[in-house]
Amino acid sequence: QVQLVESGGGLVQAGGSLRLSCVASGTIFGINNRAWYRQAPGKQRELLATISRIGTTRYQDSVKGRFTISRDVAKNTVYLQMNNLKPDDTGVYYCNAEIRDTTAPVFRDYWGQGTQVTVSS
Repeated sequence: QVQLVESGGGLVQAGGSLRLSCVASGTIFGINNRAWYRQAPGKQRELLATISRIGTTRYQDSVKGRFTISRDVAKNTVYLQMNNLKPDDTGVYYCNAEIRDTTAPVFRDYWGQGTQVTVSS
């Protein structure tokens, strides 16, 4: 069984910073792409940043230059460093990973439970 657990959310003033973490645990055979998503109140979940198996990163235009996705392969952990936060960044942040567990021959999508980020003006 595979599990993703996020942490690091909270309340911050506009212009502040937060660092989110997402740890993958369980019967993991391999991990491909990892990503961070956000779901703002009343809106659909949107993709913010991805990091590939070889470390290539991509960002949504609205977070380029402010957010940085990184990973610690040994710890099965991915991070999202968020700087210069704006009220529009408020939402629930979810991590996502393509993981193959030890019991299956294919990679599947896994999601964390989400962590709330609130940016006050």
